[in-house]
Amino acid sequence: MGEEKAIYARIYGVVQGVGYRWFTKRVADELGIKGYVRNMDDGSVEVLAIGDEEKLAAFFEKLKEGPALSRVERIERREVEAKEPFQSFEIRR
Repeated sequence: MGEEKAIYARIYGVVQGVGYRWFTKRVADELGIKGYVRNMDDGSVEVLAIGDEEKLAAFFEKLKEGPALSRVERIERREVEAKEPFQSFEIRR
């Protein structure tokens, strides 16, 4: 298992009101990614994902696809330091 990294991302497009947060949680749980997802006021979705490089790559590939009704236009992401310890992946309001 590789070293864990934390990636902060914003997903833009049609990503609210289409089950995107639930989709993200399901994918994170399947891959063992920790962190959170939440809707932002500007219509984007914010994600903090913590995991090894291989799992994070697979996670963001899935997020590009999104659930059936979503349309992802772009994902901006950067490596960050996780400020709090996460035991799982959660949906935040």
